[in-house]
Amino acid sequence: MSNFYITTSIPYVNSEPHIGFAMELVQADVLARYMRQNQTPTLFATGTDEHGGKIAEKAAEQKLTPQTFADRISGSFKAILPLLNISNDRFVRTTDQGHEQRAQHIWKNLSQHIYKGKYEGWYCTGDEAFFSEQVVKANKGICPQHNRPYEKIQEENYFFKLSTFTAQVKQAIETDALRILPETRKHEILAVINTGLEDISVSRPKDKIDWGISVPGDDSQVMYVWFEALMNYITVLGYPEHDDFKKFWPANIQVIGKDILRFHAAIWPAMLLALKLPLPKSLYVHGFITVDDKKMSKTLGNVVAPKDIVDKYNADTFRYFFLRHIPSYSDGDFSWKRLEAAYNDELADQLGNAVSRTAAMIVRYQQGVIGSIPEAEHDFMPYEQALEQCRFDRALDEVWEQVKGLNQYIEETKPWEVVKTKDEEHLREILAYMAGALLEIAGMLAPFMPETSAAIKQIFGTGVIKEVPKPLFPKQETRFAAAA
Repeated sequence: MSNFYITTSIPYVNSEPHIGFAMELVQADVLARYMRQNQTPTLFATGTDEHGGKIAEKAAEQKLTPQTFADRISGSFKAILPLLNISNDRFVRTTDQGHEQRAQHIWKNLSQHIYKGKYEGWYCTGDEAFFSEQVVKANKGICPQHNRPYEKIQEENYFFKLSTFTAQVKQAIETDALRILPETRKHEILAVINTGLEDISVSRPKDKIDWGISVPGDDSQVMYVWFEALMNYITVLGYPEHDDFKKFWPANIQVIGKDILRFHAAIWPAMLLALKLPLPKSLYVHGFITVDDKKMSKTLGNVVAPKDIVDKYNADTFRYFFLRHIPSYSDGDFSWKRLEAAYNDELADQLGNAVSRTAAMIVRYQQGVIGSIPEAEHDFMPYEQALEQCRFDRALDEVWEQVKGLNQYIEETKPWEVVKTKDEEHLREILAYMAGALLEIAGMLAPFMPETSAAIKQIFGTGVIKEVPKPLFPKQETRFAAAA
């Protein structure tokens, strides 16, 4: 059986983790858990991106060294992994000694595709990026994201010959050798590539930015943070000599946000081609999340931390909402009202109620003995196809068809009426079917809601229920009754 390697992007440690990256972690976790469930050897990597001028600047503002600042913020990213029940195998930091050494090795292996030249352009430290004259003019010289003037920079840097790989990268994407999901993102990056990829600056002078990995053989330059950060996907596997690299590369799927599509679908493939390495098989590109239909910002006071949601509900509720109610192929919106409705109406009323009623009737009518559970007859193909396409919302829709179907079955068969007929065999068949349906639902939920899945299996999996379990999702008092 072939191995499965999945990565998230590695977020920049200039600020605390937000719900957008938390969703990305959960999406990747679903795929990793699903592959493990199917007995596929799986390696799941995430981590943090920690070099660059922006980190040095943020650290200076707080009177900290860049390393101390990076340690603190990286720690907050690491802390949300157990909070959200993320099953990653690796956590890479770009300040790890192993990453820095291997990044320098990669640079050397790319040296025939790297040259030194002079660069002049408009730069924003907040973005760690250069911008064209047109963009700067359109924004009247002020970066709209960071409300600061662009800096005109002229310096001698190293350049990567990205332009020479344009045709190969384009062909890989067009033929789905590098599959990009959703299709709209594939068309978006092809439009960029069709305008022609220019060689890119991949270093900065150390006298301008000293918080980075030194360029091998030239201590006056550090690697440009975006170029070096992309290398993490193979350094974390121990490129070039480690067995993990030989076993798990190329990545089966890399999960990223739409704002970093160009880096992952144009620059990263070109780097791999230059290294004579196979390209990732797939890129899944998720959208952005707004809060109450507004962009999250500290100014508006609408920033929601993952911990806020988990503390009020639990990790599985977080996972459920962001996997089902944020569209997998487009942007989505979070609100506490929508979350509460999903929790009460779907998790408590539909799933939780089916579990409670089934367990209570088996305890009451059969002293907790479930009996012979029939073989599952459900068609899993739509569920499996949805996961293959990273349509997490559709996969959970398939699960919920099962949940709703079970509730309908309970209402139609009315076990509480059947018990009055004294037809014990028929009653046993009905209740065994209900328990079997819930075990099937638990299996489908395992990658999405691992704690809920385990709880359902614990209740019905032994064949005997000793006591009626507590509700899986106790109803929450509404915060919005007055508004309604």
